[in-house]
Amino acid sequence: MTRTWTPADAAAKTGLSLDTLRYYEREGLIGPVSRTLGGHRAYTDDDLFWIGLIGCLRDAGLGIADLREFTVLLREGGSGDRVAFLTEHRAELQRRAAQLQKAIGVLDEKIAHYSDVGRHV
Repeated sequence: MTRTWTPADAAAKTGLSLDTLRYYEREGLIGPVSRTLGGHRAYTDDDLFWIGLIGCLRDAGLGIADLREFTVLLREGGSGDRVAFLTEHRAELQRRAAQLQKAIGVLDEKIAHYSDVGRHV
């Protein structure tokens, strides 16, 4: 028998709000989530894994439209399509990471400069 989790448990385990879990389900990013005989959502470990993956991709900067596309690719597309999708988004993350590293370098230079100025006043 598969273990299930209440919506409150799923929210606690994923760090998301109940509203976010319901939103992801409405958008087709997760689920369909099974229901108890009383009609309450019952999340499985597979659901929680999937929610974690969606969260990771959100953290990576993917928007809802991108997540819908990826979900469709996982459910229907071939692995080549999935690889191309992920490769494209990985390249964008690398570009953004390079921009952030450059900005950090500028900030470090300014911190060092203003720290030296403060010592000589």
